[in-house]
Amino acid sequence: MTDRAGAEQDRPLVERFDALLCDLDGVVYAGPHAIDGAPESLRRAREDGRAVMYVTNNASRPPAAVAEHITSLGAPTTVEDVVTSAQAAAALLADRLAPSARVLVTGATALADEIRAVGLVPVRTQGEEPHAVVQGFDPHLGWEELAEAAFTLADDSVLWCATNTDRTIPRERGIAPGNGTLVAAVAEATGREPLVAGKPEAPIFREAAERVGAARPAVVGDRLDTDILGAHNAEMESIEVLTGVDGPTTVIAACPEQRPTYLLGTLRELFEPYPSVNVERQEGRVSASCREARAEVENGVVVVTAPQDDLDGWRAACAAWWAENPHEAAEPTVQWQDPA
Repeated sequence: MTDRAGAEQDRPLVERFDALLCDLDGVVYAGPHAIDGAPESLRRAREDGRAVMYVTNNASRPPAAVAEHITSLGAPTTVEDVVTSAQAAAALLADRLAPSARVLVTGATALADEIRAVGLVPVRTQGEEPHAVVQGFDPHLGWEELAEAAFTLADDSVLWCATNTDRTIPRERGIAPGNGTLVAAVAEATGREPLVAGKPEAPIFREAAERVGAARPAVVGDRLDTDILGAHNAEMESIEVLTGVDGPTTVIAACPEQRPTYLLGTLRELFEPYPSVNVERQEGRVSASCREARAEVENGVVVVTAPQDDLDGWRAACAAWWAENPHEAAEPTVQWQDPA
């Protein structure tokens, strides 16, 4: 998490950016229900003059349905504010295939609609002689559809594109298998690996930023391996919010390409100044401080002086541990001690 000097530290974090590129599942909602405070915070960011775009790997719903859902939760949204991995996959295939080429769709109707929108022809069976297979998340996908994809991909000349490879997806009842588990099943059957169109690849983020002409966007997400890695790939700053898949213990153990610029508990904290995080190295020992919290690294252990699981304590712990391990992922033992 990057330190910022001077007056920058006194401003609300959101004022450092001209656009927020937000993930949905785990950031705005979990299943049909809003995450506490998220819609209100995003509505406020827009009312304060910042663009808010929604970048999602969920290819099972059309942008209009996504926009309607977000609006119903209290954050007015238009179709143009939504960028999906289905759109990214359709654009990728349109670049690589001839117009009117047939594409076997292993996924929802929304994915087929995006394939059709770029001038390609969606089909559902190997017998229709597709030139490519596109695979996206669909909660109703079954064995027969996965088998049809595998049969088609036995021909090495058939292109294979996955909208995304998220291993899990947050739902209101907890964490469920995501599209990556279904892609893995086809990969295991065929011995092939797909092209990936959505997060963590850079184009989907750049498309979102370009739609609103953003010069200083920030990616907001709950997953290190899609949202935060994608921000790194797109050379953008990132905000990890602890309301979805990844928690502070996975954040501190992340590889350099998945380390966020900022760490928030909820989206409400966008409107608070982000605290300075200062790192020191003395006599070969690394330490970091964030307001009243302090963290020190010694022999693979991070000792945090702060109340248990205090967010500033985690910020200091991450900064110290990452300074100690700048080039590789490593999982520390974290010990908390009461400052009193």
